Amino acid sequence: MGSKPVGTHSGEFMLSSGNLNMENNKITSGQFVIDINSLKITDQDTNYMSKLYGHLLSADFFDAAKYGTAKFEVTGCDALENKSEGTHTHTISGNLTLKDSSQNVSFPATIAMTDNGLTATAEFIIDRTKWGLFYGNDKSLGDKFIYPEVKINLNISANK
Repeated sequence: MGSKPVGTHSGEFMLSSGNLNMENNKITSGQFVIDINSLKITDQDTNYMSKLYGHLLSADFFDAAKYGTAKFEVTGCDALENKSEGTHTHTISGNLTLKDSSQNVSFPATIAMTDNGLTATAEFIIDRTKWGLFYGNDKSLGDKFIYPEVKINLNISANK
């Protein structure tokens, strides 16, 4: 979810592929490829949906014509010893690649193992400017200013 002084925008992306490697019921590595062109705007206000969709896919943001995918490579998955962070069970670390920039991120996640695979959910914030997404990042723009912080929600189901 992205936001500005006068509102927020939310959307979803689909994965085009992904895998997790496990050893002794622990995630050791993995990779997810995100289809940028699968963007679906989920705002309640639908008045500017097509304009927003085109703008987010343009070179101002994701530049989907040039960078049709993004990627997250898992580099670590550590079980939390102290479950005081609510329902989070693990800390996930990895390299997030957007456009032509890769940055390491770590975030709390809730992972549940089943006989058939696993589910993982997480909510965390990134600073979009670390990936070169600077559009609207000038505070002098007033209510057209776009905050650099973007909230990401993950909801992943993986089968064995």
